Parts: sequence; structure tokens; C-alpha cells
Amino acid sequence: MHSREPEGRDFCNATVRQELLDNLDRVTGNWSDFWAQRDYAIQLDSLRAAVLMAHAWNDWNVMPEHSVRVIEGLKERGTPLQMYFHQGGHGGAPPQEMMNRWFTRYLLGVENGVENDPRAWIVREDDPRDQPTPYPDYPHPDARPVSLFPLGGGSGVGALGLEPPTEPVAESLVDDVSVSGAELAQAEASPHRLLYVTPELAGEVHLSGTAQLTARLASSKPRANLSVWLVALPWTEPEGRAPNFSVITRGWADPTNHRSLTETDPMVPGEFRTVSFTLQPTDQVIPAGRQIGLMIFSSDRDFTLWPEPGTELTLELAGVELTLPVVGGAEALHGGLADLLR
Repeated sequence: MHSREPEGRDFCNATVRQELLDNLDRVTGNWSDFWAQRDYAIQLDSLRAAVLMAHAWNDWNVMPEHSVRVIEGLKERGTPLQMYFHQGGHGGAPPQEMMNRWFTRYLLGVENGVENDPRAWIVREDDPRDQPTPYPDYPHPDARPVSLFPLGGGSGVGALGLEPPTEPVAESLVDDVSVSGAELAQAEASPHRLLYVTPELAGEVHLSGTAQLTARLASSKPRANLSVWLVALPWTEPEGRAPNFSVITRGWADPTNHRSLTETDPMVPGEFRTVSFTLQPTDQVIPAGRQIGLMIFSSDRDFTLWPEPGTELTLELAGVELTLPVVGGAEALHGGLADLLR
């Protein structure tokens, strides 16, 4: 509202702000024509320019999905494209040399061969932003979907395995938005989340792309938030790193939208339904010695509405599946989880 000249701010407050308040629909959160009109990813036919895209994996303001959906559309249209991703938060331009080559080619028309350079440039976890690592594309062309399954004990620290549980197991959590996600991930036990972790990785595991969660769940009330964090444990916040450095990625869903994003289907208390949704895209190398953790909870105080505490969610673990985009596929993940296979 205040990004233009000061003399235009009263107009923005009186018109643009009010239009958002009137139409954003925080009651249902449903997709609508109002949001479709503001979705760049479905309006790409009019985009003619070659695109140099920059984004950050830990940008929780303009989330990575926003750029990745545009990237997918540009690829479908054959638009000249190069991507730069870093590990920080909101903002951050590509290195000067990278921008210079791109604009020299597509603004000045100099045939410098930039279209033959690697398409994706990703700053690795411990590298400076001006020293990205080149990759043929994003997601990494060798990334393959691999499934993991919670095996029980999630109120403490349960196991995340390569096969689903063989016996019916149901586990519950009680919503309490006053407890932060970081606190939940670090707790040895909590009634407010379910946490399932792999053994310590014997070797590094490279995730590149978009993870997905399928969950079969019931609620004690007609409506409930569903939040998921994928974390690297033990939890650490090294000096100089962004807060929540140990969060690999996150995702959220409204179980009342299990059929459609445009239709609300209230939950019948105690009745199970299946919800499938994607987490935010990412590209992370999880080092040996750490564990990959799936944390399921209800209200995320940083990203969802704040209902009164007390809603209970129950998950049937046989209906919960986490699909990860692993570079090297199942073989690479199984190598990283060697202890799990012994």
C-alpha cells in the first residue's frame, strides 16, 4: 500500500487495501476469480521476454512455489529461462556476472552463448551468494520421487521408514497455536504435534523439487488447520544463519478443501478423509549425521489462522505417505539410510 509516492498512499489505502479486505476471504480461504486474476502463473501467454528468475529457498514471504509455478509454465512455452536460487530469505539478486551475460544477450542482442549455460544456479548451504553451483536444470534432472512412512510413536520421536506400518495405528495431536513450530520440532515429546524421523544419515541426501504429503485424518471439529514441516535434526541455528535454518521445507492444507480448492466441505467430527498436498519446493543437501524428520501439527502461528486451542486431529498412519524428490532416487536415499536397511 505504501510502495508508491507518498501522495498516492491515501488512494491505495482507500481503494486497493479495501478491495483486498473485501475479497481475500479469510473465512474459507477458497480459491476464487479474485485470486485467479492475481495469479501470474496462469497468465504467461502474454509474457514474451527471456526470463532470469531469482528466488530464495527460505523466503517465507513470497514463497518458492510462486516462482516455481511460473518456471514450469515458461518451460512449457519454450521461453528462454535461467534460474538462480540462494539459501537466504526475501530478496537477493543473482551475481553481477550472471546478470551481465543474460542482459547482454537478450537486451543488447550480443551472441555470447548464455543460452547454452547451465539453466539452474543454486547457492549451496555453506557457500557465498555470489558463488552458486551450476546444475543442468531445476528440479535436478536426476531427482526421483521416493516414499517414506511414519511407523508410530509420533507424540515422542517416532520412526520414519521405507515401508508403511503392517498393523493399524492411529495417533492424535491437540491443536495449540501458542506453541511455535520451532518449539515443537525441538521437544522430546509433545501432545501438540506428531514427529517421525529417519535414523542418522550415513551419507548426504540431496532433495531437489517438491515434496508431497498424503494423510488420512479425522478432526474433532468441522474445521481444522493442517501444517507440515520437513526438518533436519538435531535442530541447529548456526551463527549467521537465518532463523529456522533446520527447516527443510513446509506445507499447509485445509482438510475442508480435500476435493477442490474452490469448495468447502466441512469435516464430520470423527470421520476420516484423505488429503494430499504439496510442500514448498526446495533444493537442499542434508549432510550425513543428521536425520530427516516429518512433523505434522495443526495451526502454524506464522502462517495459518489462529483458532482457539483444543481441536484434536487423528491420523491413520497406514494412510500417511511422504514423497520426497531425491537426487538419485531410491538408491541414493537407501544409501543415505543404510542403518535402516540392516
